[in-house]
Amino acid sequence: MSATSRPSELRAAEAQALDLRALGRWPLPDAGGGKEGRGQVLVVGGSRRTPGSVLLAAEAALRSGAGKVQVATVESVAVAVSVALPEALVCPLPETAQGEIDRGAAATILGLAEDSEAVLLGPGLTDPESARVLMEHVVPDLRGPVAVLDALAMAYLTAHRDGVAHLDGRVVLSPNLVELATTLQVDEDTVAGQLAQRSQELARTAGAVVVTGGEQTVVSTVQGEVWLLDDPLPGLGSAGSGDVKAGVIAGLAARGLEPEAASVWGVHLHHAAGRRLARQAPVGFLARELLPCLPGVMRDAQAALTTG
Repeated sequence: MSATSRPSELRAAEAQALDLRALGRWPLPDAGGGKEGRGQVLVVGGSRRTPGSVLLAAEAALRSGAGKVQVATVESVAVAVSVALPEALVCPLPETAQGEIDRGAAATILGLAEDSEAVLLGPGLTDPESARVLMEHVVPDLRGPVAVLDALAMAYLTAHRDGVAHLDGRVVLSPNLVELATTLQVDEDTVAGQLAQRSQELARTAGAVVVTGGEQTVVSTVQGEVWLLDDPLPGLGSAGSGDVKAGVIAGLAARGLEPEAASVWGVHLHHAAGRRLARQAPVGFLARELLPCLPGVMRDAQAALTTG
């Protein structure tokens, strides 16, 4: 179903189709040169029970062309993460008795962020309260890199709606529908029925690009622009898929794309990888299977833009 045949809320929001024409507004940065020229991503997240989330996000950043990736995660899983992703520098962080990142890790995280072009916060955090406390010790002191707040890092915005204003728009919020509803303090049905308006509401109040959705994906900016990807892929509604998408956005931001451009491109590449896998079966593919598809769909999009 196209954007023009959707319910009136999307038509009222004047959503633009998130397609190749949208991508053509922002050419991808030059892929030439060494790894230093393609930026560094810092991924902060994971817990004793969920080390896989940072693995997915970090590899997605590399697969989208970032030059280097650092992963900051709890000490108990740091060695395993390092072995699973030898391309990344992995920094062990102090953890709570429950296996979450301890607030005392904030200084280390901020130190790592100083050398990064993009910082992805949140994948794999599992306790909302400890996530909020950690973010309260990290986000206010972030300066310089593009910040991508994903998953439970959004707990910080629930408590501090204007808590990323100091980043001057260099921030992407990537909540799912439940996290968006929690942040806005409304029920999930309201968000699902007013997706464009509610994402715009958060974009305006937070001063950030917002990437959210379920069967539909919406990208909203502070300036009021809305892009809609309306091509449901049931197979993308699986564990870890959002970590991949957030990692792609962070990787593209590290390469030099502005937050809105990295978000639109990231949503497209994530979806295109899913579309490629869905040719075999509509469901049953894994989030980690999206990763090797990313370079190819990025190449195809660039080629289509060049020839189109």
